[in-house]
Amino acid sequence: MDPIAEARRQWAAHGWEDAADGMAALTSLMRAQQIVLARVEAVLRPYGVTFARYEVLMLLYFSRAGSLPMTKIGNRLQVHPTSVTNAVDRLESAGLVRRTPHPTDRRTTLVQLLPKGRELAAGATKELNTQVFTKPDLSSGRVTALVEILAEMRHEAGDF
Repeated sequence: MDPIAEARRQWAAHGWEDAADGMAALTSLMRAQQIVLARVEAVLRPYGVTFARYEVLMLLYFSRAGSLPMTKIGNRLQVHPTSVTNAVDRLESAGLVRRTPHPTDRRTTLVQLLPKGRELAAGATKELNTQVFTKPDLSSGRVTALVEILAEMRHEAGDF
């Protein structure tokens, strides 16, 4: 039995038919996120990073200079500055990144990807691509449709 389908049935039976489909969709989305995050975290665990820290590493990995201001990291990852500080603190203590002063703006701190961080990011990405990203448990057409649906939802919420 699908517990979300049962919850949808119960929602409708209790007079909330107009909200039942939305509840089922959003609950399904949240459960799918838990499943995917567990798969990703299992791959990243041997590397000693969480997905949030991996995202910071990859943002730096893709940057032309291998460094970015703390504020730009937060903006691009759409997270609170406190979350960026926490992730950078942990990455720095692991010897994967380092903070440096901006050469022309004393108010800005740069986060620089170190060789050890670049190596970890490359290895973790290879594993994620092999074990997770190329096997999303959906056909390629369904993956494309899902990305489009989620982009529509994100756009309507003002995400971009």
